[in-house]
Amino acid sequence: MCYGPGIPRQARFFPVVLALLLATPAFAAEKTVAVFDFELIDSSLEGSMIGKNPDEQVRLETMAPALREDIDKLEGYASVDIAPVRDKALAQNLESCGNCALSFAKTLGADIAVTGTVQKVSNLILNINAYAFDVKSGQAIARGSADIRSNTDESWRRGIAYLWKNVLKRQFEAAP
Repeated sequence: MCYGPGIPRQARFFPVVLALLLATPAFAAEKTVAVFDFELIDSSLEGSMIGKNPDEQVRLETMAPALREDIDKLEGYASVDIAPVRDKALAQNLESCGNCALSFAKTLGADIAVTGTVQKVSNLILNINAYAFDVKSGQAIARGSADIRSNTDESWRRGIAYLWKNVLKRQFEAAP
């Protein structure tokens, strides 16, 4: 049966369907990543004598957002909002709580959990560490460390940028 001036109905819809398929971007399945707030491990003499340094606490709060931003720029990955579990995560020591970061990430529907620490050895020597784990298997997919010298906003920014660009990014790109 023909509809219109001698053109079968299917033939009239084919160009419309084809145009819709071509206009729709091809979406790759993105891996979702829960980047948890970094924790400070202060083993310095200064920390044991004076206590928490407010400047370091502010710097510490910039680590996870910087890493989230970098991950969001990487093709095939997208960070998830950790707000629903942030308070619970902050109440834990994610490095020693028996995979609780994986449980929190699973609650968020994330494929990957990222935790991190800044270890302060002294006011001159600090280490920024990050670890990424597959939520289902618990296997590490990325990990790295960057040593920084000096305890300043700039050194911390450079440290997390170096860690991403020269260590973690390559591992994320190579992850299955």
